[in-house]
Formats: sequence, C-alpha cells, structure tokens
Amino acid sequence: METNGENPVSSRHYELVLMVHPDQSEQVPGMIDRCKTFVTTRGGTVHRVEDWGRRQLAYPILKVAKAHYLLFNIECSKSDVRELDHSFKFNDAIIRHLCVSSPGIPEGSSAMMKVVQKEAAKKVEAGTSAPEK
Repeated sequence: METNGENPVSSRHYELVLMVHPDQSEQVPGMIDRCKTFVTTRGGTVHRVEDWGRRQLAYPILKVAKAHYLLFNIECSKSDVRELDHSFKFNDAIIRHLCVSSPGIPEGSSAMMKVVQKEAAKKVEAGTSAPEK
C-alpha cells in the first residue's frame, strides 16, 4: 500500500486497450515507451504489453476501416488511470481506448495474441509451402 500525502492509495490491476490510427503506426513504439514510463515513474507496474498489429474494424471509426491495437496489463492507482485516460482523450493518434479493472496479474498471452500468433504462423507456413515455378 502506497501513500500519497495523507490519503492511502491502493494499486489495482487494469487492462488497457488502445486503438491507434493506422497512419500513426510508426509512432506505436514511442507510445508503448511513454505509457510504460508513465506507469513505472508513478510507482506502478507494467505486467504485459502486446502489440496486436493492424486489424480490421467491425465498423468505420472516423472514416477509418483499420486500426493498430495495443494491450497493456498494468498495476497502478486509480488516479494514475484517470490521468492516462485524460491524456488519451487529447491524443489524435488514438482513435479509441478502453481501460477496465482486472482481477489480477495475467498469466500467459491474451486470447487475441494467440489468434495473432496463429495468423502469423499460417502466413509463414503458406510462404514456405508455396509451389516453386
């Protein structure tokens, strides 16, 4: 339990998903570093970061049909999550974000990351088994 002034501040586990505008995909590594730095400098912990890559959206958002997805599992205070949420609202590169409380530290890869890994394995397999001319 950390203390912030007079009020005790408890850390909670959160799952944060960001949808980045596809034109801003080259900024993704910097966004990951900034988010990790923000959490760790305030005494929090980053348990998992997953880059799901560009994926098709179910419906267009801001006239965009694809987005670059990122997942963070973090442990920090509620005030830090509010501050992160506030910063995402004013970042034009982030078209949507969602932060939800999670029950604890995640184990292994997320279900979505397993799908991404299977898709990548299929692409590699299709590339190696293509008939040569």
